[in-house]
Amino acid sequence: MKREFASNIALLILINLLIKPAYIFGVDRSVQNLVGAEDFGIYFALYNFAFLFQIVNDFGIQNFNNRHIARHPHLLEKYFPHFLTLKGMLGLTYLVLVLLGALLAGYPPGVLPFLFWIGFNWMLNAMLLYLRSNVSGLGYYRTDSLLSVLDRFLMILVLGPVLLVPAWRSRFDIHDFVYAQTLSLGLACLVAFRIGRRKIQAWRMRFDKRLMAVILRQSYPFALAVLLMTVYTRIDGVMIERMLDNGRTEAGIYASAYRLLDAANMMGFLFAGLLLPMFSRMLKAGEPVGPLTGMAFQWLFAGAVTLAMAVGFFSEPIMRSLYVTGDAYSGQILVWLMAAFVAMAGTYIYGTLLTAHGNMRPMNLIFIAGIALNVLLNALLIPGRGALGAAVATAFTQWATLLAQVALAGRQFGLTARAGALVRLAGFASGMAACCFLLQNLAGGPWIVKFLACAPAGLLLAFTFRLLQLRDFRVLFPAGRD
Repeated sequence: MKREFASNIALLILINLLIKPAYIFGVDRSVQNLVGAEDFGIYFALYNFAFLFQIVNDFGIQNFNNRHIARHPHLLEKYFPHFLTLKGMLGLTYLVLVLLGALLAGYPPGVLPFLFWIGFNWMLNAMLLYLRSNVSGLGYYRTDSLLSVLDRFLMILVLGPVLLVPAWRSRFDIHDFVYAQTLSLGLACLVAFRIGRRKIQAWRMRFDKRLMAVILRQSYPFALAVLLMTVYTRIDGVMIERMLDNGRTEAGIYASAYRLLDAANMMGFLFAGLLLPMFSRMLKAGEPVGPLTGMAFQWLFAGAVTLAMAVGFFSEPIMRSLYVTGDAYSGQILVWLMAAFVAMAGTYIYGTLLTAHGNMRPMNLIFIAGIALNVLLNALLIPGRGALGAAVATAFTQWATLLAQVALAGRQFGLTARAGALVRLAGFASGMAACCFLLQNLAGGPWIVKFLACAPAGLLLAFTFRLLQLRDFRVLFPAGRD
């Protein structure tokens, strides 16, 4: 399984490095610079607000289905038509609740049409993730790798010319950005549907109340986990916009730094998507999960710390170069969000292992505690420190929940942290901080050259502290099915 993981994660990272940075920095960033911090700020706040209702939109079906199909591939043909019907019903219910929730939260009626399309895009996104979970659950990891970037690739094709042609740029607004998302997600869903459909000989849309009740009852713990994680990772943008007099502008500034966190999280999300069906199969077969967990964590930790340190030390010039509103303040926000990113990277490993195990109650209790901590810290810090306070709250919350998940995984699976491994992790992080400090303060030349030099420094240190080893890369060539 380590061989299969290594070969497929290499392909995933390569594909995503080609497409997603081009989208994030070429399209998403350009849209914010074009429409301004205030307009993008209200979009960011509504985007996060709609995300808070994802428990209804998904109800844990993606994780449940991925785990279940990985263990019992023959059930896909039975479940597929029922899940499609159920997803459609949940999506419509979700849209109604988002709009009602917005009215209750005090949003003016004029934003409701805009919020509808944002919510509809979340509905399409949930459908795409479900359709992809069938593909990855069957073990077709390479196909799923291509599907993972399809919607962003389509966004580049749709919006790239619009953002480059001056006549079109002058008429572009934030609503056009949302409509382009609708088109791209819709086309990606059609492609994913056609791929999944080929694996099923005969089917038709079905509505079986008893089966759907069983599915919802079994997927409920996964839905609760999604809801709880959503709240403590996305409520900050909503609280910023609601609590401050200049909330839209502060939310826009926060969104500009959070975009880089989202870009960094791409790496962890790829690990999680690949590890969930693998962990599920291993646990069902009674295989030890320690070796794969350790290798995945070391790889992701090395990459996360390297990126976080580099971005953190050069945060201000990065923000100034990317945004017309970039300054020292937004750079400070980025530093704290990168500190949160390292903890989130660990969560992608240990949270995925706990999800594959299926005993969600202890993990959900951790997430409930995380929500309480995050809301409390946001309430205390946002009024006085604005978006920077939200970033500090995010970092503390992510580290607290990660440590709790590591402890829980250790108890459930007998995973122990050896002193030597901890020393190597600490040594790598310290060495990386020292390298970035020296590059920032002692080396001459443009900052971008010094920033890029952090990557080979991190790679060298990762081999020095044996987080990466040459024998790990010998498994990259033989691969799984597809």
